Amino acid sequence: MTQKKLIVSVYVFVCCVVTAMGQSLKYYNADDFPLIGKMSDDTEGRYARLPLSCKGESKKWVWILGQDTPGLAVRFATNSTAIAAKWVTKRNNSMSHMAMVGVKGLDLYVLKSGKWRYVRCARPKGKENEGVIISDMKGEMNEYMLYLPLYDGIETLEIGIEEKAVIRQPQVESPVTERPVICYGTSITQGGCATRPGMAYTNILSRMLNREVVNLGFSGHGHLEYEIAELMTHRNPSVIVMDFIPNVSASMLNERIERFMSIIEDKIPGVQILFIEHVPFPLAEFNLKKGEWMEESNEALRKAFRELKKKGYQNLHYLKSEHLLGEDGESTVDGEHFTDLGFDRFAKGIYPVVKKLIRHAER
Repeated sequence: MTQKKLIVSVYVFVCCVVTAMGQSLKYYNADDFPLIGKMSDDTEGRYARLPLSCKGESKKWVWILGQDTPGLAVRFATNSTAIAAKWVTKRNNSMSHMAMVGVKGLDLYVLKSGKWRYVRCARPKGKENEGVIISDMKGEMNEYMLYLPLYDGIETLEIGIEEKAVIRQPQVESPVTERPVICYGTSITQGGCATRPGMAYTNILSRMLNREVVNLGFSGHGHLEYEIAELMTHRNPSVIVMDFIPNVSASMLNERIERFMSIIEDKIPGVQILFIEHVPFPLAEFNLKKGEWMEESNEALRKAFRELKKKGYQNLHYLKSEHLLGEDGESTVDGEHFTDLGFDRFAKGIYPVVKKLIRHAER
């Protein structure tokens, strides 16, 4: 590229940015609009997953990760031709193997013909962020959903629209919030390493089901904590997806699983519960220790599942994982944590089973 062409290209880019950022926008507090994906409103700040009852009860990192916002989304409607956001993160987190948009950015979707369609993401710059997400739209009244970060929390959030435009409460209940699905698990459940929030498998699954899906993934700490079992019994869930096995040893599983399950069964007897095996990480094909761990974990889960059934636990279901990520080894970032491709495959793999269990729950 010649110097003259480069100067022209830079000038055009700058003009586009100035035009977008120079629109006359008015910001509204997102606290005034519905927030989906929470089990309890009794939290330390609106944008947190764990209730205050877990403070001092949960281990340090379970509590910290419980202040992150995977699975949370703000619903609103507007006729603005531009939508912007201002947000302040809690930890200003960063990760070497995950895109910053996924870690601490936002993700905007619009409801079109009854289906949620991706619009654009809001790119983070640090702890304090502001930017136009989309501009030059038609100016029709549409329903929107703004997904929050997967690996950071939110202190404050504002939604910006044109000064002359209208922003209002959503008029369509989508996703349906009655009897949500709960997904409990690990860093993968939390969303590592999706490029943007909308691509976490819990969010993909929610859009496919048109059902609120609560994300109770705790990176590295899906250790069958009893206070999390208690939390799961809130809101009368239709299905609980147990996707925790990569974080527990066979001894931890044997020690904790029966009490964990008894807490759930005592409060919401007969709830549909789906256990998912340790997925076949591509790394396990080459790392012998990882392969042995995976096999031992799955065998321990199968044994625990059989024992629970013998002891009279009802509505328990087991999903083998051998085909959930495909056969080409291309579904992860590092041999373990999913790419968007991995999340898409995983969500599509468990969707028919979860959908069937929802039907059972609502008979």
